[in-house]
Amino acid sequence: MDGNARINPYLAGNFAPIRSEDDFDLTVTGELPQGLRGALFRIGPNPQFEPRDPGSHHWFGGDGMVHGFYVEDGKVKYRNRYVRTPKWRLEHEHGRALFGSMGNPMTSDPLTVGNEGGVANTNIVWHAGKLMALEEAHQPFEMDVRTLESRGYVRPYKGKVTAHPKIDPKTGEMIWFGYGVGDMPLSAGMSYGVTASDGTVVRRDDFQAPFSSMVHDFMTTENHVLFPVLPLTGSLQRAMSGLPPFAWEPEKGSHVGVMRRDADVSTIRWFNTEACYVFHPLNSWEEGDKLFCDVMRYDAAPLFPNADGSPGDKAAARLVRWTFDLAGDSDAIHEQQIDDLDGEFPRVDPRVETLKHRHGWYGADTASSMTIRLNAIAHLDLTTGKRQLYELDRGDATSEPVFVARSPTAEEGDGWITAVVYRAGEDRSDFLVFEAQDIARGPIAAAHMPRRVPFGFHGNWVNF
Repeated sequence: MDGNARINPYLAGNFAPIRSEDDFDLTVTGELPQGLRGALFRIGPNPQFEPRDPGSHHWFGGDGMVHGFYVEDGKVKYRNRYVRTPKWRLEHEHGRALFGSMGNPMTSDPLTVGNEGGVANTNIVWHAGKLMALEEAHQPFEMDVRTLESRGYVRPYKGKVTAHPKIDPKTGEMIWFGYGVGDMPLSAGMSYGVTASDGTVVRRDDFQAPFSSMVHDFMTTENHVLFPVLPLTGSLQRAMSGLPPFAWEPEKGSHVGVMRRDADVSTIRWFNTEACYVFHPLNSWEEGDKLFCDVMRYDAAPLFPNADGSPGDKAAARLVRWTFDLAGDSDAIHEQQIDDLDGEFPRVDPRVETLKHRHGWYGADTASSMTIRLNAIAHLDLTTGKRQLYELDRGDATSEPVFVARSPTAEEGDGWITAVVYRAGEDRSDFLVFEAQDIARGPIAAAHMPRRVPFGFHGNWVNF
C-alpha cells in the first residue's frame, strides 16, 4: 500500500478500487430458493486512476462500477463493468485522472473544460425496460441489463436527475428530483419530475430551495412529494476560495418542502425542524391530512467537514418518524424515535413504497462506531415492534439489504433479503440470501466471490 492510500481511508481497505472487469461462476453453499430468479445489481465509486490529489479524494467522487449477481436455477454468475461516462472515456483516453475532487474545477485539468464530468456511481435502477446508473448531478446512464455494456445517457431527461427516484407501485411512474439546477454550479435551484411507466418524461418543473444543499434523497407518498433541504450546504464561493464545496452549516436549520404531486411548484409549503441530516428515508405514506416519513436521521452530516474546512463531527443515524400536519397552523415537523440502533441504508418491500408499510430492513452498526460501516442486518416489524438482528463476524461488513418478493401476489414482506458482505479476514466478498422475516436465522445460501467487491452505495433487484 502506498503512502497516499494510508493518508486517505477512501483509497484503502475495502474502499480501495478494484480495476479489473471480470466474469465469474460462483461456488454456492446452502440452497438458493427455486423462485429466486433475476439479478442483484450493485453500484459504487471505483476510481479508474489514482486521483489527482489523493489526500483530498472523497469517496463520493469515484467512477461508477456496476456489480451484477445473476441468479438462475440454483447458480450465481458475477459480472462487473465500469460505467463508461464521458468523464471515464476522457480519462481513459489520456491514461490518468483529469477531474479534481468532487469535480471541483479549481483542481481539474484544463482538458476537462466542456466535458460533462459525470461519475454515475450512486444508484442502479430498473424502470421502463432500462437499467440506469444514477448520481447526484447528471442524467441517468443506461447499462445493458445482461452484458452491463454502457449505452449512454438517457437524454430525454434534459438536465440533472438525482440518484434516488421513487417508483409508484400503483401507476408505475418514476418520481424524481434534481438539485443544484441552473447555470451556476452549487445553486439553490431544484427540479421536480415525473417519468411515465413507458419511460416518457411527462413533467419537469424548477423551483428555488431556501439555500443550496446536498439533497441526497427525498420522500414520496401516494399524493405528495417532500424535499428535504438540510444544512449540508453547497457554496461555489467557498469552493473557489479553496474551502469545501459541500460543508456542514447547522445554523441554517432544516427545511422540508411539501407539495401535492399534481400541484404547481409554487404551492410548496416549507416545514422546519432543528439542524440534522438524512441520507435515506425508509418509506413515507399519508393518512388524512397527515404525512408520515420514517427516515434515518443524523444529528450532523457525516463524511463532510465544517464550512471553515475543519473536520466535521462523527455522527450515527437512527430511525425516526417525521409527521407533517397539513391541516395544522404550525410548520414544525413532529419527530418520534422508532428504533434505538445505529444504522443506514433502510429498505422496504418496493411494492409498498409510497404506502403504509409494516416491514423494514437496514444495515446496522451494533458497535455504535459512529461510522457508516455496518456489521449487521436488522429487520423491524413495525406492527409488533419486534426487531431481529443478524450480526456478522468481527471486521465483516454488509451492503444495503435488498428485498425480493416471493411472488408478485405474496403478502408484504414475504420473500428474501439479498446482500453483499465483505469478509475482512479473507479480503473477499459473499453474496448472501436470507428469509426476509427470519433474518436472525442467518443466510440460507451464500455465493462466494474469489475477490472482494469494494464498498458501494445502492443496489436493486431485477426479475428475469
